[in-house]
Parts: sequence; C-alpha cells; structure tokens
Amino acid sequence: MSGSNSSNPAAADTGAFDQPLGLTVHSLPLPQEAALVDEQRTRSGRWKMLAVMLVCAAPVVASYLTYYVIRPEGHRSYGELIEPQRPIPPVAARTLDGQAVNLTSLQGQWLLVSVAGGACDAKCERHLYLQRQLREGLGRDKERMDWVWLVDDQAPVREALKPGLATATVLRMDPAQLAQWLAPEAGHALAEHLYVVDPMGHWMMRFPAGVEPAKARRDLERLMRGSAGWDQPGRPNN
Repeated sequence: MSGSNSSNPAAADTGAFDQPLGLTVHSLPLPQEAALVDEQRTRSGRWKMLAVMLVCAAPVVASYLTYYVIRPEGHRSYGELIEPQRPIPPVAARTLDGQAVNLTSLQGQWLLVSVAGGACDAKCERHLYLQRQLREGLGRDKERMDWVWLVDDQAPVREALKPGLATATVLRMDPAQLAQWLAPEAGHALAEHLYVVDPMGHWMMRFPAGVEPAKARRDLERLMRGSAGWDQPGRPNN
C-alpha cells in the first residue's frame, strides 16, 4: 500500500493554541490630563450657573437699562441718580406708638421718603403733602409705591398731622444711623430733599431741594413704566 500524507487532528489543535494571545493595553490618563478635564467641567458648570442667573435677572436689568441708559424721552432725569446705590441698612426703627421695626421690612415696594423732626415745620408739611399727591398721581401704579416719613428726633408728632398720615409709613430713626444711609446734596440739609428707594431696598434717587412736583412726577412715572415687567404691587411676603 503506497504511503500517504495524513493530517493529525491533535497536532492541528495544538498548533492553534501555540499562537500568542492578542491583548490591547490602554494607557492610564496622566495626572495633568485629569486635572485639565476637571477644570473644564468646573468652568462649564460656572458658565451654566451664570447663564441661569442672567436669565432670572434680565427683566430687572432691562428696566434699569431703559431708565438709566436708553431714556426713550431723550432727556435727563430731574432727580439725581445715586451711584453707587445704597442698600437699606438692617437697623431698628420705631413706629409712633413705640413698636420696634427693622428698616429692611420696607423692601419690596418703591419708597418715596422724606426726613424731618417730629415738630414738622412748614417745609416738612409741604413734603408730606407732595409725597401723598405724587403717589396718588400714579393712578393704578400707586399700589407699587409707599410714602415714608422718617422722624429723626424724639419730638412728638402733632395730633393735627396724624389724620393725613393714615396711608403713610411713619418711623422714628436714630439720626446717626439715618446719615449712614441717606445723604443731602452738598450745602443742604437732609430734610430739604425727597428720596426714592427701589423695591430691592436701594436708595437710587434724590430730588433737589425745593422739589418741583411736575418734574418729580414725570420721573416717578418713568420709573413705574420701566419696572412694570418685574415689580408687582405689595411686598412678596404679603
């Protein structure tokens, strides 16, 4: 019987296992690369947070931009704009019947503020009358503004004045603390002006001594229009 080449299955199987295994080796990231990735994630998170804050603040920013920069009427405001604006200090005041009130509780409404002693001379009476009339002149927007008399001494308020103060907020304040917040124009006294405070609690405008009602009313109307998109009547906790 002639010789023949025959395959050996066992040998074939052994040969298959003699081949080296193919392994893929992944290198670990360098510490510098890991730090860079973390930094990029942190930066991205900060940008997203900033974007959310800008969206929330956009109505307020837009109204202030309209009033301070664009000024559609094309003329300067009558009142002097205060820069930087001064926030309401967290100090104690008292009602006329002696109840303690934190001044920051006034936040949440536009405020038209006057300052005078309890005796209230003719100039003080004129300011109180103007405050009431200017607020009433805002029509439906009057509910967005409070008029405030800050009494800077311990003199009693005359009984004859009290009926006219029914819609006012009247508080006694220490004059030293008051002077750290409001300030008069150079050469004038604190009681010679009317002051405007925005709903966020910032003193932002001072009307000149001897205020002209028509010009002051024009400024207040513009403030109400400019803030209509974000300010609502009443305080948030009411």
